Amino acid sequence: MKAEYISGVIRILKKESPEWGVPAVTLEAETSRDPFRVLISTVLSLRTKDETTAGASGRLFALADSPEDMLGLGEKVIAEAIYPVGFYRTKAKNILGICRELIDKYGSRVPDDLEELLLLRGVGRKTANLVLTLGYGKHGICVDTHVHRISNRLGYIRTATPYDAEMALREKLPKRYWIDYNSLLVAFGQYICRPVSPKCSVCPIQAFCDKVGVVKSR
Repeated sequence: MKAEYISGVIRILKKESPEWGVPAVTLEAETSRDPFRVLISTVLSLRTKDETTAGASGRLFALADSPEDMLGLGEKVIAEAIYPVGFYRTKAKNILGICRELIDKYGSRVPDDLEELLLLRGVGRKTANLVLTLGYGKHGICVDTHVHRISNRLGYIRTATPYDAEMALREKLPKRYWIDYNSLLVAFGQYICRPVSPKCSVCPIQAFCDKVGVVKSR
């Protein structure tokens, strides 16, 4: 895909995305406008389906929505509230660790700096960038499996890992699209551009796509 096509692709995805629904973490951000809730929801979302993340986030935040209140719950209660998210016991421990660090080092405030966020227990680049973009409205590029797969499938970039994809997108993607890029591609990837047998016949951007690596489609 030619680089100059990206504006048209983004414009089409923004028009069509309401039909595909809003990713759970994006919905949490739009509803709460709270970086802490965005952070915890993103931790829950790792290797977990969207509907499971939404349910777990709702149950947990009904019990506690601040670092102090979360510590008061304890690991067992948190684990029970977030089940059946993937690795729920590990995530319960990580959430408590994050909350302790937020209280001890940051006065209970979630950092708005990428490097500071990466110091928190269990927080990787995907989570840190989502907190920046969705929690604070700052520029960042969150690369998950959908963003990595679709950006390469389009032929917009050619990278082997999510980290490489983030670096390539930081160089190539116009900055005005950084904040929205993840949410648009996650929704698109869940409903149309799936990992196996994507729905190319109904894809609104198929005319721009190089279909890199696509062996079978619908």
